[in-house]
Amino acid sequence: MTTRRDMPTDEPTAEVTTAQGRVRGLRRPDGSAAFLGIPFAEPPVGDLRFAAPVPHRGWDGVRDATAHGATPQRTQLAEVTLIPEPSIPGESTLNVDVFTPSPEPVTDGGLPVLVWIHGGGFVAGSPASPWYDGAGFNRDGVVTVTVSYRLGFDGFGWISDAPANRGVLDWLLALEWVRDNIRAFGGDPSRVTIAGQSAGGGAVLTLLGMPRAQGLFARVHCISGAVADVPIGRAEALGRELAELLGVAPTRAGLATLDEERVLAAQRTLVPIGESAADPAKGLEGLLDGLALGPVVDGDLLPEPTLDALRRGVGADTPLVLGATDHEFTFAFARAREQLADVAPTAVLAGTGLDPSVIEAYVAAHEDLDTADVVGQLLTDTLFSTTVAEVATARGDAPTWLYRFAWRSPVLGYAVHCLDLPFYFGCPSAPGVAEVAGTDLPPGLVDDVHGAAVAFVGGGDPGWPAWAPAGGKVRVFDRSSSLEPDGFQEVWSLLRGAARRA
Repeated sequence: MTTRRDMPTDEPTAEVTTAQGRVRGLRRPDGSAAFLGIPFAEPPVGDLRFAAPVPHRGWDGVRDATAHGATPQRTQLAEVTLIPEPSIPGESTLNVDVFTPSPEPVTDGGLPVLVWIHGGGFVAGSPASPWYDGAGFNRDGVVTVTVSYRLGFDGFGWISDAPANRGVLDWLLALEWVRDNIRAFGGDPSRVTIAGQSAGGGAVLTLLGMPRAQGLFARVHCISGAVADVPIGRAEALGRELAELLGVAPTRAGLATLDEERVLAAQRTLVPIGESAADPAKGLEGLLDGLALGPVVDGDLLPEPTLDALRRGVGADTPLVLGATDHEFTFAFARAREQLADVAPTAVLAGTGLDPSVIEAYVAAHEDLDTADVVGQLLTDTLFSTTVAEVATARGDAPTWLYRFAWRSPVLGYAVHCLDLPFYFGCPSAPGVAEVAGTDLPPGLVDDVHGAAVAFVGGGDPGWPAWAPAGGKVRVFDRSSSLEPDGFQEVWSLLRGAARRA
């Protein structure tokens, strides 16, 4: 069968044989190669739209892999993301991109492998971002794989007769593809590190605590991750509400009568993204309750909440690096600074549902901040910083390293959500970085953050002491990086077990 992807290119190429067939990628001047848009599953359309992913049946001849494949993302979250994340039309949306320093097959050994799961609140995001190009890791001898997965309701929505966690099943099938094929690209399937940021960070924590995922990776790197763990009752309520809004039964047959755009429109109505940033008086309580669409604790694929699984010892033998930026969502509320100038922070934060004593203590501990910054900082600490502390505590003595990214962008004035990604991937000159971080990223800091990632993926520690329940060290990445004792102690003591009002 001949398709658009069988078209030849005039650029230098490299060819590799996978279990599904031969692919042709782009060879780069340094000898590395990029193989883009390789399908690991059949297109999730028609009868497969709300089904578990089906391994791709393969192809004859040589499949062109010189351009990114179609993406599940249809609309970028422009209001709440700093990352350039292109949407690419098409039906075959379940793909991997493979970037390899040495496009030669190996039978034993091989290079370490980084598998990247993108963020986007489980409703958006794109593996085709230039920030996720694996060239930086390739320079340091790491094979890099980026993964696409079904988003929003198609990936995570409750449907009465459909498998739950379809997006999670996509991750698992992609990891199985890596296990079965990465030797063809020079990688070692026994040295796979899964990593992700934001929702992608939540994804790798979900996989870390999932019994079925054990054995598909050796290490985990979580960047600004927030655990989703949507309760099954909440997922079902949303699924029924969406079907009712659309006037169909909450079944595969009912929803299959609707095109993708109608489902997305209903999803946007029921699950608005960025509402609290546009109007801080709205949406705070729902935001602190977590994402409405994401991995569901279904009692099957996800038998229990992630933190419970980690406390029980699932993934305890898997080394983990995790951390957050200092001002993840703080900047999002800067646009409301004038609006909130004369409003007491306790009045705005009352909508969070946190106990008033917790709010008062938090505001008192941040008396140097104005209302907009206090609101944003509390969201940062509640959604991200405390997750770091909770995950580390749940793992006990398991090998865990913690960090904070504290360098403030000269453009934005904060160490914001996503700012650390060009440092992690070692791509300070990638498109869109200057608009977020300026043109003069501290080269030593790029080397520190990227170098720590390479060391960890390669099988070592990231370069600082592991955290310990009795009092461990936290690496603080800044223009002058340092180690701090109990680097998350402040937020942990303020927000630990914060009771919500009934």
